[in-house]
This record gives sequence, C-alpha cells and structure tokens, in this order.
Amino acid sequence: MEQKQLSLAIEQICEEKGISREVVLETIEMALASAYKKEYGRKGQNIKAEFDIETGDIKIFQIKTVVSDELAEKGEMVIKEPEEEKKSEDVKGKKSAAKKDEGLDEKSEEPYERKIKFNLEKHIALSEAKKIKKKFDLDDEVKLSLEIEHDFGRIAAQTAKQVIIQRIKEAEKNAIFDEYQNKEGEVLSGVVQRVEGETVFVDIGRAAGLLFEKEKIPTENYRIGQRMKIYIQRIEKGPKGPVIILSRRTPEMIKRLFELEVPEVFSGSVEIKSVAREAGSRAKVAVTSKEEGIDPIGSCIGQRGTRVQTVINELAGEKIDVIEWNKDPVKFIKNAIMPAKVDSVLINEKENTAVVQVPEGQLSLAIGKKGQNVRLAVKLTGWKIDVMASKSSEKEKEEKEPEEKPEEKSEKESDKTSVENVDDKKSADVEIEKDKKKSEKKDKKKDEKSADASVGDMADKEKVKKEKKKKTTKKKIKKKKE
Repeated sequence: MEQKQLSLAIEQICEEKGISREVVLETIEMALASAYKKEYGRKGQNIKAEFDIETGDIKIFQIKTVVSDELAEKGEMVIKEPEEEKKSEDVKGKKSAAKKDEGLDEKSEEPYERKIKFNLEKHIALSEAKKIKKKFDLDDEVKLSLEIEHDFGRIAAQTAKQVIIQRIKEAEKNAIFDEYQNKEGEVLSGVVQRVEGETVFVDIGRAAGLLFEKEKIPTENYRIGQRMKIYIQRIEKGPKGPVIILSRRTPEMIKRLFELEVPEVFSGSVEIKSVAREAGSRAKVAVTSKEEGIDPIGSCIGQRGTRVQTVINELAGEKIDVIEWNKDPVKFIKNAIMPAKVDSVLINEKENTAVVQVPEGQLSLAIGKKGQNVRLAVKLTGWKIDVMASKSSEKEKEEKEPEEKPEEKSEKESDKTSVENVDDKKSADVEIEKDKKKSEKKDKKKDEKSADASVGDMADKEKVKKEKKKKTTKKKIKKKKE
C-alpha cells in the first residue's frame, strides 16, 4: 500500500470513529509488535514496534531491564525491601493478607522479601548494558533493535488485523464515553430507533440512549422515527460500550429547555431557582432577575406566550406556571399557591411548616385537582404547606346577615299581616266568583228546560189546529154530499 493511501485510510478511520491520529498510530504499532511475536518472537520477549507514517519504515525493538551483575551470575536473587517503601496496591494487599494468615500484625517492622529470577529475554546485566551505553543504570530500559528477515506470513497478518480491529473498537468506545460524559445534564435532539417492551432506544448521534419506563412522560406514545428532545441523565460503562440513560421526566429538563428558548436565561440575567413538576400534567417554575429592568416572568413567557408555548409543545402539552421567586418565604409561598388568592401565610421556621389561609371561594383552587397545586407548591418552596379557609371570609358572611332591629321586625310583621289580609280578601273573591259561576250554570240549565217545554207546547197547539181543520173539512164534505 502506498504511503498516501495509508495516510488517507488512517484519516478516514479517525473521522468515522472519532479517534485521534495518535491512537490509530499506537494501534498500528501494537499490531506490528504482535505480528512480529507471532512470526519470530520467543517466549518472554518484550517487543515494541515503531512506525513512521511518512516514510512507511517499521522498526522492531526488544526491551530489556538492567539488573545487577550478581543477579545475572546467580540466576536468582532475594531482594529485601523496607516496609516504608512505596509499593503498589496489589503488593500491599497480598502482603497484608499473608500476614493475617500468619497471625502477624500489619505494623510489624519485618522487611518484605521479593524473589527475582534472571531471564535473558527480559533482563540484561549492568556491565553488558554499559557496553552499549555508559549512562545506563539499574532498572533502566534498554532498546535492542531486531531485524525482520522477510515479510509477515498469513497468520501474523491475521493477528495484526484482529489487534487493530479490537483496539479501534475499544478506542471508539472510550471516545464515545468521554464525549457524552461531558454532555451529561444537557438536552439533545434524538430520533426513536426502536421500541422493545417498555424501553425506547433513541439515536442521539454516535450512540443510542435508553429511555426506560420510569423516565417517560406518562401521556406520551412513542413511534419509530419520532423526533424529540431528551435529557442526558447519566452515562455508565458497560461490557458492550457506554450505556447512556435518558429522561424526559426530570425537572432539570424544563430548565434546559428554557435555556434553549430564552436568551436571558442562557446568558444568566434571569435565573431559574427551582422547578416542581408532575410530568405530563403540570409544572411550576420559580424565576428571578439578576439585573434591574428585566422582567423575569415576562422574559420566560415571551410575546403572546410564544417562548413558554414552545416548551409546552415539547413536553406534550404539559401546563407550566411561571412565578417570581422571593427571598421572603411568605411572599414566595403566596406566589407558589397562585392562581388562588391568599389572605395570609403563617410560617414555623423550626418545623419548616406554613399555614396558608385563603378565601372560602378560593379553597378548591388553592388545593387544586386531587391536591396537585399544593403538592407542586410544596416541592417548589421546600415548605410543608397546609391550606385552610380564612376567618375573614366567615366574618364577611356574618356581616352580610346582621341582626334585625325591633323597628324593622315590627315593620316586617305588619307587612306580613297585610299580606295575610290581602291573601284572605283574594281567597274570598275567588269563592264569590266560584258561586256566581255555579248559579249561572244552574240558570242556563233552567232556561234550557223551559225552552224545551215551550217547544213541546207549540207542537201540541199545532196538532190541535190540524185536528180542527180535519174536522171542519169532513163536515163540509158531508154537507155537499147531502
């Protein structure tokens, strides 16, 4: 492979994996060293390789530690080290465990004994080292150059390939962990990758985060390809790489969303002091201004509520109340109970409790649906709050219904009697009218009967007349015959 192609391949790996150039070069050198060990190495050798990317030259070295001539001659030597000398944690742990087994105290002044065996592949005598370079001293490392007789074989090349792949994967995992560890506590944009049971996998760039059931907004449904803002809660190291835990339920997410939407909050001129939230339903945000002339509530809400509405839309329609923070706990609690009007607040600093008195008509508003308003106020202020109807509302009721004076009572009684008399008169008139109607009905019936009788008389008269006519006609006929 040409040098230009090799350098381009290294740069491509650095860009794709997000790894530094030095890490890639170090990986190549480790792969070359392992390939040399596989092809030419002997047991116990400490091999290091150096690779020049510009020229493409490869240098192989064997590393040896300088030891005393006595150790080189005897082949084995026991070295006594004082207890006060600094040792590694593993050596200290082994030593304390051994002493406990032997029944000795850890603070005993017996020196620690360590055996060293001379190995030609790892060690070199001081006299031999000084032949190479006079400046060498005990425990120094000596680099001895080795020659590559021919090209690496297939097995050695395969070994180098595996080392490079493994090392680059480890370097990529470490790079991802370092990158997202710095972003812990921030809000990022993500896309839903897949949904497995109650866990949602969200693509956040170079890695996929996990959104567990307890960190979801209860009213939300997630679909593949959905874009949303998510909060980086914490990052853990796992066997397959970094594990990124996400959240959409934490109150800190509201803070970060306001920082993105409100320039005054991002710059620090408006500070969010505390946030109380019931995810998916309602939240309260306490803000204060650090600079004169800036309205903290107005800056967070925005013109016609545009800023706060953007945050609400991002949180699936969750209602947000923005209130003003105050050093005085009484004023702060009054603001926290809003939108209900508060008559008075009595606080007990020793027990960290507060009693809030509101008008009776505002009591249900102050408590909220299923006690939600009070719960959020407690979380926001940090005080235990009891809400009750104020005594002033009861007094107002009594004032609206004062005791009656004797004069007014007599007037009312007279009015009552007059009303009773009027009622009696009305009832008497009604009875008279009823009697009149009854008599009229009787008269009508009599008239009808008399009319019927007169009609009958007329009919009888007509019959008599007809009979008389018949008799007269009969007489006339007889006379004519005669």
